[in-house]
Amino acid sequence: MNTHTVSRRLFLAMLGATPFLSSALAAPKQPVKRVPIGLQMYSVRDDEKRDLMGTLEALREMGYECVEFWAPYSDWTPDRAKEVRKQMDDLGLRCFSNHTGAKHFTEEHLPRVIELNHILGSRYVIMAHAGPQANLDGWRRTAEVLSKASPKLKAANLGCGYHNWDVDFRPVDGTRPIDILTGNTPKEVSFQLDVATCLAAGADPLAFIRANAGRIKTYHLKDWSSDPQKHYRVLLGEGIGRWKELLELAETVGGVEHYLIEQEGSRFPQMETARRCLDNFKTIRG
Repeated sequence: MNTHTVSRRLFLAMLGATPFLSSALAAPKQPVKRVPIGLQMYSVRDDEKRDLMGTLEALREMGYECVEFWAPYSDWTPDRAKEVRKQMDDLGLRCFSNHTGAKHFTEEHLPRVIELNHILGSRYVIMAHAGPQANLDGWRRTAEVLSKASPKLKAANLGCGYHNWDVDFRPVDGTRPIDILTGNTPKEVSFQLDVATCLAAGADPLAFIRANAGRIKTYHLKDWSSDPQKHYRVLLGEGIGRWKELLELAETVGGVEHYLIEQEGSRFPQMETARRCLDNFKTIRG
């Protein structure tokens, strides 16, 4: 076999591979992870109180895909929960998690909470917060409550979660309460990262996500400003949050299943704030 034959065969092999190479180069990138965007209903609490069903309809029209209910839902009757579920089903709106008071994680109240979350189609029962604790032992007791509730919720096909405040990231005797909670609960206990309160405490939400990879299933997307005249009263994207980095990390490392915009207030009415924050989220998300 002479060198001319080898060269010719090599040329033909390369020529035959060209369409496959071109096809590979032209192939679209892998799609970005699809994560539903919702609203924590506390953000529109005044409208919710006046007309819950109408508020849900307006949020769906804005483009929200899911909602998270807060404290008042735990007082609903099963029939009321069924009415709300029907409205959501009719609108194509989902409820993936609900904020629940710490007292409802006890033996006495947990069965009712499970029933309501099943009716609403929820996946996670989130402890809204344990409240201020006198010392680190108080935070250890909170970890114990979560650890005991988690298998009971799991048996009911529900996840157990915890939502932080700023105090969780402020050291007590040299230890951050949030580290006690993450370190003394089973991996099945997930965390709902309230980004703004983390920022308000001077902590780094990105570092928290990295340190607890796979456990941050849901996020409260709320911004924070160092301006004392504003603090929490800014729209998403107007504060110091590093949102593009955070969303990328949430989707590659954190284990996110759904996002929730939350607002304590802004310069706009509550529903307008919800709309503007959603618009900003879409711009950031791209």
